[in-house]
Amino acid sequence: MSADTADTTANATALKRRRAATAGFHLGAGLLSVLWLLPIVLVLVTSLRSFDDIAANGLGSLPHSFTLGNFRQAWVDGGQQRALINSLIVTVPCVLITLALAAMAAFALSRYDMPLRRTLLLLMLGGNLLPPQILLIPVSKLSELMGIYDTLSALIGVQIGFGVGFYVFVLHGFMRSIPDEIQQAAVVDGAGPWQIFWRIILPLTRPALAALGALAFTWIFNDLLWAITVLRSDTKMPITAALIGLQGQYVSMWNVIAAGSVIAAAPTVAVFLRFQRHFVAGLNLGAVK
Repeated sequence: MSADTADTTANATALKRRRAATAGFHLGAGLLSVLWLLPIVLVLVTSLRSFDDIAANGLGSLPHSFTLGNFRQAWVDGGQQRALINSLIVTVPCVLITLALAAMAAFALSRYDMPLRRTLLLLMLGGNLLPPQILLIPVSKLSELMGIYDTLSALIGVQIGFGVGFYVFVLHGFMRSIPDEIQQAAVVDGAGPWQIFWRIILPLTRPALAALGALAFTWIFNDLLWAITVLRSDTKMPITAALIGLQGQYVSMWNVIAAGSVIAAAPTVAVFLRFQRHFVAGLNLGAVK
Protein backbone atom coordinates (compact mmCIF):
# COMPACT_ATOMS: atom_id res chain seq x y z
CA MET A 1 0.00 0.00 0.00
CA SER A 2 2.82 2.36 0.85
CA ALA A 3 4.51 1.48 -2.45
CA ASP A 4 1.36 2.38 -4.39
CA THR A 5 1.08 5.63 -2.47
CA ALA A 6 4.71 6.48 -3.25
CA ASP A 7 4.17 5.75 -6.96
CA THR A 8 1.08 7.92 -7.01
CA THR A 9 2.94 10.76 -5.33
CA ALA A 10 5.84 10.43 -7.75
CA ASN A 11 3.51 10.44 -10.74
CA ALA A 12 1.70 13.50 -9.42
CA THR A 13 5.01 15.28 -8.87
CA ALA A 14 6.22 14.39 -12.37
CA LEU A 15 2.93 15.59 -13.84
CA LYS A 16 3.25 18.92 -12.00
CA ARG A 17 6.80 19.32 -13.28
CA ARG A 18 5.72 18.64 -16.85
CA ARG A 19 2.90 21.13 -16.55
CA ALA A 20 5.24 23.72 -15.07
CA ALA A 21 7.76 23.11 -17.85
CA THR A 22 5.05 23.41 -20.48
CA ALA A 23 3.73 26.61 -18.94
CA GLY A 24 7.24 28.04 -18.76
CA PHE A 25 7.89 27.15 -22.38
CA HIS A 26 4.68 28.79 -23.57
CA LEU A 27 5.35 31.85 -21.43
CA GLY A 28 8.87 32.23 -22.80
CA ALA A 29 7.73 31.62 -26.38
CA GLY A 30 4.95 34.16 -25.92
CA LEU A 31 7.35 36.80 -24.63
CA LEU A 32 9.74 36.18 -27.51
CA SER A 33 6.85 36.43 -29.97
CA VAL A 34 5.79 39.75 -28.47
CA LEU A 35 9.34 41.10 -28.67
CA TRP A 36 9.58 39.95 -32.30
CA LEU A 37 6.20 41.38 -33.30
CA LEU A 38 6.59 44.68 -31.46
CA PRO A 39 8.75 46.42 -34.14
CA ILE A 40 6.42 45.17 -36.88
CA VAL A 41 3.37 46.53 -35.08
CA LEU A 42 5.18 49.83 -34.51
CA VAL A 43 5.93 50.16 -38.24
CA LEU A 44 2.33 49.31 -39.18
CA VAL A 45 0.88 51.81 -36.73
CA THR A 46 3.35 54.50 -37.77
CA SER A 47 2.47 54.00 -41.43
CA LEU A 48 -1.16 54.84 -40.62
CA ARG A 49 -0.45 57.97 -38.53
CA SER A 50 -0.33 61.49 -39.86
CA PHE A 51 2.81 63.59 -39.73
CA ASP A 52 1.14 66.16 -37.45
CA ASP A 53 0.21 63.42 -34.99
CA ILE A 54 3.80 62.12 -34.83
CA ALA A 55 5.25 65.63 -34.59
CA ALA A 56 2.90 66.63 -31.80
CA ASN A 57 2.86 63.44 -29.70
CA GLY A 58 6.09 61.63 -30.58
CA LEU A 59 6.88 58.50 -32.55
CA GLY A 60 6.39 56.13 -29.60
CA SER A 61 3.08 57.55 -28.41
CA LEU A 62 -0.36 56.11 -28.94
CA PRO A 63 -1.87 57.12 -32.29
CA HIS A 64 -4.39 59.95 -32.34
CA SER A 65 -5.20 59.79 -36.04
CA PHE A 66 -5.22 57.29 -38.89
CA THR A 67 -4.78 57.94 -42.60
CA LEU A 68 -4.00 55.98 -45.76
CA GLY A 69 -2.47 59.00 -47.46
CA ASN A 70 1.02 57.90 -46.45
CA PHE A 71 0.79 54.88 -48.74
CA ARG A 72 -0.32 57.03 -51.68
CA GLN A 73 2.52 59.44 -51.04
CA ALA A 74 5.10 56.66 -50.89
CA TRP A 75 3.54 54.81 -53.83
CA VAL A 76 3.25 57.75 -56.24
CA ASP A 77 5.48 60.60 -55.07
CA GLY A 78 8.14 58.36 -53.55
CA GLY A 79 8.52 56.16 -56.63
CA GLN A 80 7.57 52.91 -54.91
CA GLN A 81 5.30 51.90 -57.78
CA ARG A 82 8.08 51.98 -60.36
CA ALA A 83 10.54 50.34 -57.98
CA LEU A 84 8.13 47.52 -57.14
CA ILE A 85 7.63 46.80 -60.85
CA ASN A 86 11.42 46.68 -61.30
CA SER A 87 11.76 44.27 -58.40
CA LEU A 88 9.11 41.96 -59.81
CA ILE A 89 10.67 42.11 -63.30
CA VAL A 90 13.93 40.92 -61.74
CA THR A 91 12.63 38.53 -59.10
CA VAL A 92 10.05 36.46 -60.98
CA PRO A 93 12.29 35.47 -63.93
CA CYS A 94 15.21 34.85 -61.59
CA VAL A 95 13.22 32.46 -59.42
CA LEU A 96 11.76 30.55 -62.37
CA ILE A 97 14.99 30.30 -64.38
CA THR A 98 17.17 29.49 -61.39
CA LEU A 99 14.91 26.74 -60.09
CA ALA A 100 14.51 25.27 -63.58
CA LEU A 101 18.27 25.14 -64.16
CA ALA A 102 18.93 23.87 -60.65
CA ALA A 103 16.29 21.14 -60.91
CA MET A 104 17.69 19.83 -64.20
CA ALA A 105 21.27 19.92 -62.95
CA ALA A 106 20.35 18.28 -59.65
CA PHE A 107 18.45 15.55 -61.51
CA ALA A 108 21.46 14.71 -63.64
CA LEU A 109 23.88 14.77 -60.70
CA SER A 110 21.69 12.79 -58.32
CA ARG A 111 20.09 10.14 -60.53
CA TYR A 112 22.92 9.27 -62.92
CA ASP A 113 26.51 8.19 -62.41
CA MET A 114 28.37 11.14 -63.90
CA PRO A 115 32.15 11.69 -63.85
CA LEU A 116 33.41 14.35 -61.42
CA ARG A 117 30.01 14.52 -59.77
CA ARG A 118 31.38 15.20 -56.32
CA THR A 119 33.82 17.75 -57.66
CA LEU A 120 31.02 19.68 -59.37
CA LEU A 121 28.93 19.69 -56.21
CA LEU A 122 31.86 20.90 -54.12
CA LEU A 123 32.57 23.67 -56.61
CA MET A 124 28.94 24.79 -56.47
CA LEU A 125 28.96 24.71 -52.68
CA GLY A 126 32.33 26.46 -52.49
CA GLY A 127 31.10 29.26 -54.73
CA ASN A 128 28.38 30.05 -52.20
CA LEU A 129 30.91 30.22 -49.37
CA LEU A 130 32.72 33.16 -50.95
CA PRO A 131 31.80 36.53 -49.39
CA PRO A 132 29.96 38.55 -52.03
CA GLN A 133 31.81 41.71 -50.99
CA ILE A 134 35.06 40.52 -52.59
CA LEU A 135 33.24 40.05 -55.92
CA LEU A 136 31.59 43.46 -56.18
CA ILE A 137 34.28 45.11 -58.29
CA PRO A 138 34.83 42.11 -60.62
CA VAL A 139 31.10 41.78 -61.23
CA SER A 140 30.73 45.51 -61.88
CA LYS A 141 33.67 45.56 -64.32
CA LEU A 142 32.47 42.41 -66.07
CA SER A 143 29.00 43.86 -66.60
CA GLU A 144 30.58 47.00 -68.07
CA LEU A 145 32.73 44.94 -70.46
CA MET A 146 29.68 42.95 -71.55
CA GLY A 147 27.73 46.13 -72.22
CA ILE A 148 24.89 45.31 -69.84
CA TYR A 149 25.81 47.62 -66.96
CA ASP A 150 22.88 49.63 -65.57
CA THR A 151 20.31 47.24 -67.01
CA LEU A 152 17.89 44.90 -65.29
CA SER A 153 19.32 42.09 -67.40
CA ALA A 154 22.63 42.47 -65.59
CA LEU A 155 20.93 42.16 -62.22
CA ILE A 156 18.98 39.11 -63.40
CA GLY A 157 22.16 37.43 -64.62
CA VAL A 158 23.98 38.11 -61.36
CA GLN A 159 21.13 36.75 -59.23
CA ILE A 160 20.88 33.60 -61.35
CA GLY A 161 24.63 33.03 -61.37
CA PHE A 162 25.03 33.34 -57.62
CA GLY A 163 21.89 31.40 -56.72
CA VAL A 164 21.89 28.33 -58.93
CA GLY A 165 24.79 26.59 -57.13
CA PHE A 166 23.09 26.61 -53.75
CA TYR A 167 19.77 25.43 -55.17
CA VAL A 168 21.48 22.58 -57.03
CA PHE A 169 23.15 21.48 -53.81
CA VAL A 170 19.85 21.47 -51.90
CA LEU A 171 17.82 19.77 -54.63
CA HIS A 172 20.57 17.19 -55.17
CA GLY A 173 20.21 15.96 -51.61
CA PHE A 174 16.43 15.90 -51.90
CA MET A 175 16.40 14.00 -55.19
CA ARG A 176 18.95 11.44 -54.01
CA SER A 177 16.55 10.44 -51.25
CA ILE A 178 13.92 9.37 -53.79
CA PRO A 179 13.89 5.54 -53.94
CA ASP A 180 15.58 4.08 -57.00
CA GLU A 181 12.71 1.63 -57.45
CA ILE A 182 10.45 4.46 -58.61
CA GLN A 183 12.83 5.41 -61.40
CA GLN A 184 13.50 1.79 -62.32
CA ALA A 185 9.78 1.13 -62.65
CA ALA A 186 9.48 4.11 -65.00
CA VAL A 187 12.39 2.79 -67.10
CA VAL A 188 10.72 -0.61 -67.36
CA ASP A 189 7.58 1.13 -68.61
CA GLY A 190 9.66 2.75 -71.37
CA ALA A 191 10.09 6.24 -69.95
CA GLY A 192 13.09 8.25 -71.11
CA PRO A 193 15.24 10.64 -69.02
CA TRP A 194 13.07 13.65 -69.81
CA GLN A 195 9.85 11.81 -68.96
CA ILE A 196 11.37 10.53 -65.73
CA PHE A 197 12.42 14.04 -64.78
CA TRP A 198 9.18 15.77 -65.75
CA ARG A 199 6.61 13.18 -64.66
CA ILE A 200 8.33 11.35 -61.78
CA ILE A 201 11.15 13.26 -60.10
CA LEU A 202 9.87 16.81 -60.47
CA PRO A 203 6.45 16.17 -58.89
CA LEU A 204 8.12 14.41 -55.95
CA THR A 205 10.43 17.39 -55.54
CA ARG A 206 7.54 19.85 -55.31
CA PRO A 207 7.91 20.47 -51.53
CA ALA A 208 11.59 21.35 -51.92
CA LEU A 209 10.90 23.49 -54.99
CA ALA A 210 8.14 25.36 -53.17
CA ALA A 211 10.37 26.02 -50.16
CA LEU A 212 13.31 27.10 -52.31
CA GLY A 213 11.00 29.21 -54.45
CA ALA A 214 9.74 31.13 -51.43
CA LEU A 215 13.26 31.57 -50.07
CA ALA A 216 14.63 32.61 -53.46
CA PHE A 217 11.84 35.15 -53.92
CA THR A 218 12.60 36.63 -50.50
CA TRP A 219 16.37 36.74 -51.02
CA ILE A 220 16.23 38.24 -54.50
CA PHE A 221 13.41 40.67 -53.78
CA ASN A 222 15.12 41.97 -50.64
CA ASP A 223 18.60 42.15 -52.15
CA LEU A 224 20.29 45.53 -52.10
CA LEU A 225 23.98 44.77 -52.56
CA TRP A 226 23.92 43.55 -56.16
CA ALA A 227 21.34 46.15 -57.17
CA ILE A 228 23.56 49.08 -56.25
CA THR A 229 26.55 47.27 -57.78
CA VAL A 230 25.27 46.83 -61.34
CA LEU A 231 22.63 49.57 -61.49
CA ARG A 232 23.01 53.33 -61.54
CA SER A 233 19.80 54.96 -62.78
CA ASP A 234 17.11 55.73 -60.23
CA THR A 235 14.40 54.59 -62.64
CA LYS A 236 15.85 51.06 -62.72
CA MET A 237 16.44 50.58 -59.00
CA PRO A 238 14.45 47.86 -57.19
CA ILE A 239 12.33 48.60 -54.19
CA THR A 240 15.08 48.08 -51.60
CA ALA A 241 17.23 50.80 -53.15
CA ALA A 242 14.17 52.99 -53.66
CA LEU A 243 13.39 52.66 -49.96
CA ILE A 244 16.76 54.21 -49.15
CA GLY A 245 15.97 57.03 -51.58
CA LEU A 246 12.60 57.44 -49.92
CA GLN A 247 14.28 57.93 -46.57
CA GLY A 248 16.56 60.57 -48.04
CA GLN A 249 13.66 62.27 -49.78
CA TYR A 250 11.34 62.55 -46.79
CA VAL A 251 14.01 62.63 -44.05
CA SER A 252 11.98 62.91 -40.81
CA MET A 253 8.58 61.96 -42.21
CA TRP A 254 8.59 58.56 -40.53
CA ASN A 255 4.99 57.86 -41.45
CA VAL A 256 5.79 57.92 -45.19
CA ILE A 257 8.97 55.89 -44.67
CA ALA A 258 7.04 53.32 -42.63
CA ALA A 259 4.39 53.13 -45.36
CA GLY A 260 7.12 52.51 -47.93
CA SER A 261 8.54 49.75 -45.73
CA VAL A 262 5.14 48.07 -45.53
CA ILE A 263 4.78 48.24 -49.32
CA ALA A 264 8.26 46.73 -49.74
CA ALA A 265 7.52 43.89 -47.30
CA ALA A 266 4.06 43.01 -48.59
CA PRO A 267 5.07 40.85 -51.61
CA THR A 268 7.48 38.64 -49.65
CA VAL A 269 4.92 38.16 -46.87
CA ALA A 270 2.28 37.19 -49.41
CA VAL A 271 4.60 34.68 -51.09
CA PHE A 272 5.56 33.11 -47.77
CA LEU A 273 1.95 32.77 -46.66
CA ARG A 274 1.07 31.22 -50.01
CA PHE A 275 3.79 28.56 -49.92
CA GLN A 276 4.18 27.86 -46.21
CA ARG A 277 2.01 24.74 -46.35
CA HIS A 278 4.47 23.17 -48.78
CA PHE A 279 7.29 23.37 -46.26
CA VAL A 280 5.91 20.45 -44.27
CA ALA A 281 4.93 18.30 -47.25
CA GLY A 282 6.89 15.07 -47.18
CA LEU A 283 8.47 12.86 -49.79
CA ASN A 284 6.30 9.83 -48.95
CA LEU A 285 3.12 11.82 -49.53
CA GLY A 286 4.33 12.78 -52.99
CA ALA A 287 5.39 9.18 -53.74
CA VAL A 288 1.96 7.85 -52.80
CA LYS A 289 0.27 10.44 -55.00
